[in-house]
Amino acid sequence: MKLYTSMGPNPRLVRMFMAEKGLSVDEVAVDLIAGENRREPFLSKNPAGQLPALELDNGEILCETTAICEYLEETHPQPALIGSTPEQRAEARMWARRVDLKVCEPLAGGFRYAEGASIFQSRMRIIPEAAEGLKAQARDGIEWIDGQLGDQQFLCGDRLTMADLMLFAFLDFGVNVGQPLPEGCPMIEAWYARMKERKSAAATA
Repeated sequence: MKLYTSMGPNPRLVRMFMAEKGLSVDEVAVDLIAGENRREPFLSKNPAGQLPALELDNGEILCETTAICEYLEETHPQPALIGSTPEQRAEARMWARRVDLKVCEPLAGGFRYAEGASIFQSRMRIIPEAAEGLKAQARDGIEWIDGQLGDQQFLCGDRLTMADLMLFAFLDFGVNVGQPLPEGCPMIEAWYARMKERKSAAATA
């Protein structure tokens, strides 16, 4: 397999997922800043021009982080990062969906429409007036998750899942682009500190 990767939280999510599973594949760095992802030859790999993309041994290309992680889970089921039972898998997917909608999407939009506008304005529709509202939505989502965590170690209790890796990749990105963790979220702060200490976090920083 070959992973086309770059800077940013989505590629990091997949690299962390692989690191947690002990997987090592060839990596091809795509220069996001220079726009290599928006022209050939990369567009032949992923017409959406987004990263990451996983090239399988048979030449097939998988895109979208969740699809890539699902494939890796099915082909390398241990350690389970989605789940070993239907109930565990449903719970992890539920939390991944919540994280994506409540935090990842608004956080990323807030960045693209503000601090990242100079990078993205020639590649997509930029809505500057929406930036602050999206950032506020992301903060609301983080605060909501803080209230759900309680004293759990991870989002799904005592087991690390794709949802934790997704949330960490985006929160760690956010703190470096002007979207720090909201104040008054002690559970998220403790969870974030624990995640940051994981080998997979250090290996993909």
